[in-house]
Amino acid sequence: MLTIYNAEQWQRPKTTISAKLFTDVGAVLADIEGAEFEGSDTKETTDDGKRQRRREEKINALSLQYDGFVPQKITLQPYEYYADYLDNDLYQAIAEAARRIRRFCQFQKSRLSDDSYRDDSGEYGYVYRPVERMGAYIPAGRFPLISSALMTLIPADVAGVKQRTAVSPSDNIAIQAAASLAGASEFYLLGGIQAIAALAYGYQSIQPVNVIVGPGNQYVNAAKQLLQHRVSIDGAAGPSELLVIADDSINSDYLIADMAAQAEHDPQAISVVVSDSMALLQRLQAQLLAIRELQPIIQQGQIVLLQADNKQGSIDFANRFAAEHLLLADKHIKAEQLQHFGSLFIGRYSAVAYGDYCSGPNHTLPTAGAATRQSGLSVHQFLKVQSLQTITRSGAAILGKTARPLAQAEGLVWHDKSMQVREG
Repeated sequence: MLTIYNAEQWQRPKTTISAKLFTDVGAVLADIEGAEFEGSDTKETTDDGKRQRRREEKINALSLQYDGFVPQKITLQPYEYYADYLDNDLYQAIAEAARRIRRFCQFQKSRLSDDSYRDDSGEYGYVYRPVERMGAYIPAGRFPLISSALMTLIPADVAGVKQRTAVSPSDNIAIQAAASLAGASEFYLLGGIQAIAALAYGYQSIQPVNVIVGPGNQYVNAAKQLLQHRVSIDGAAGPSELLVIADDSINSDYLIADMAAQAEHDPQAISVVVSDSMALLQRLQAQLLAIRELQPIIQQGQIVLLQADNKQGSIDFANRFAAEHLLLADKHIKAEQLQHFGSLFIGRYSAVAYGDYCSGPNHTLPTAGAATRQSGLSVHQFLKVQSLQTITRSGAAILGKTARPLAQAEGLVWHDKSMQVREG
């Protein structure tokens, strides 16, 4: 059964991580973080080396328990080395995808420049500086996600991050090749909660990182969220999603392929088409129901058809839904009318799959409505914006006329004093 719903009434399925899962993951992280205190005396707790060894033992044990192997550091080779191990088409595709992704990242960074201005009190400005260390989680999942290595590591490399650590539970040679080309400084065969802990707390040669990025399962996502007091993260990734706004001129075969492509990411992934054309929706409904191999995803609710009352109704729904991927295939709606999305694909030939792999913009995007307040992964996530202030001697007196009455009103005596002594 594939029902056509009213766009005003349909609601996105809830996919939040359960409180119990957060509790369970939190307990594992606490066990790793607090490992140095178990069975140790006061002297041992002051020994950083012993504390770290205990922590690493915990990570090793968890990896063996859940993934069946002890974590291993894999030495990455120059990309040319992998030509003998990869199909030539794949080898060339990885190289071209990396080139395009790097070009887009360089374009982003080129638009960011340090700047300042002067007034009668001094000079004020800002500078962009990269974080020192980042970690990229590259999942194994149902398929080896080669593209995730490129999408997570290249922005950090372009931003100027010095230490770029990749972790993955997969020993797939193509992932290692992609990580090498993308600029990974080191690569560990390590996955799950324990991999996120290793990045946050340190493990063997891994120094604790400042930023952790990359997709993962609900346990990985929970671990990232719980460690935000220590590290910055790219966001809380939920199941992948596609929203298509279409009119009846679109080739329905395009839409069916796009919807099926999105659904194959994950059993919880969802593909939605919203249109004011009932003729299009009914045509899609009939075609989808006639395709035998798509029946499982239809029965699981991964395909959704929505009717809007008019064009504005489609626009309003899209802005409420705030899709991870938004495909605009209605020639009567302009991109400027759409406000909330992770990445916007404009026109009937702009298949989301191109963006998943190689068009250039990042495929690590906000899900579950987070696009109303978050951006996709980019060089910006690895840069700090720091302000600079140079106040002149005469400027101190000028600013003091404003700042000192405020300090006095707040009762902060030494704030006032620190200005007064300079104004002499």
